[in-house]
Amino acid sequence: MAPLFPPLQIGPLSADPPVVLAPMAGVTNAPFRALCRRFGAALYVSEMVGARAVVEGNERTFHIARFADDEPVRSIQLYGTDPAVMGEAVRRVRDQVGVDHIDLNFGCPARKITRHGGGSALPLRPRLFGAVVAAAVDGAGDIPVTVKMRVGLDDEHRTWLVAGKLAQEAGAAAVAVHARTAEQLYSGVADWSTITQLKETVTTIPVLGNGDIWEAADAVEMMRVTGCDGVVIGRGCLGRPWLFRDLVAAFAGEPVPAPPSLGDIIEMVRTHGEMLAEWFGEESGMRELRKHTGWYLQGFPVGRPLRAALRSMSSLAELDALLGELDPHLPFPRSAMRMQRGHTTGPRPVKLPEGWLDDPDALEPPSRLADLAVSGG
Repeated sequence: MAPLFPPLQIGPLSADPPVVLAPMAGVTNAPFRALCRRFGAALYVSEMVGARAVVEGNERTFHIARFADDEPVRSIQLYGTDPAVMGEAVRRVRDQVGVDHIDLNFGCPARKITRHGGGSALPLRPRLFGAVVAAAVDGAGDIPVTVKMRVGLDDEHRTWLVAGKLAQEAGAAAVAVHARTAEQLYSGVADWSTITQLKETVTTIPVLGNGDIWEAADAVEMMRVTGCDGVVIGRGCLGRPWLFRDLVAAFAGEPVPAPPSLGDIIEMVRTHGEMLAEWFGEESGMRELRKHTGWYLQGFPVGRPLRAALRSMSSLAELDALLGELDPHLPFPRSAMRMQRGHTTGPRPVKLPEGWLDDPDALEPPSRLADLAVSGG
């Protein structure tokens, strides 16, 4: 059967099916990317790191930016507000880390980012936004640079169409939009019509859609109704790395496999734990795994004491003992398929620097504090 949609082409990179893993702080590290990759093909992007932290040689930043030796495509997301700093950071990850794709974060709604003018606040100053993108493209050379953003700050300050055109003009290889405003955070329903509008505005590079893809059918429907060139998968894969298996089938026009049983998920959790332990060390790896256990078990009839114990376990042996208390024969509860995972907060007013809206044409970068984040958002 012929694929429903063509591969996603981002510069020299091809993603077939046209699926991208969204960078998620504390989640999309190398072990998680490797686990998802076992289930299906996609462009798997690392956690976000701060451009200034890269330039200053921050040890933790380069620790986050590590890639496994067998990763077929090294894709990283950078955050920054100063064109000069961004350009230098891109050159450093290009030369010192060795990357194949760079994504720029202009969609982060976190207060620690926006209150200094970064993330989703930066497109409110379009000249500065365009300069940051252009600096990244210039520093990247032949490496494709993409842009991820939100619809805007709030309903009164919608910036995605202007920002999309500016990114296209600056040489970005693709643009992605999370179909919510920063004020919405993760509340309400993503407005897919904004993806359609961006596709109609940005016509020479691929447009990707993001927001409320919980099942493979959602991704197919998003592309069908919006005309976008690819989808970005965020919270939908939390505790469900097998979503990428489903996406491969759905985009190939084939039946989506049945959801895994609890026994299958137990094996995923154990494999994920082993990979994290190998990457971070056993104790740190188990700390990383704790948050995932709730996502993996969401919807299953698992008692609070066992859930709490999984959120505090500190060794693979302890993990094995706790997983052994689960009934592997339990089927996946269909009612849990569309349960939201990860962030669910919002709406909430966005914190901006004082006077940030007074001069949208300002080209001077915001306070150095805006670039101090190592990872997040």
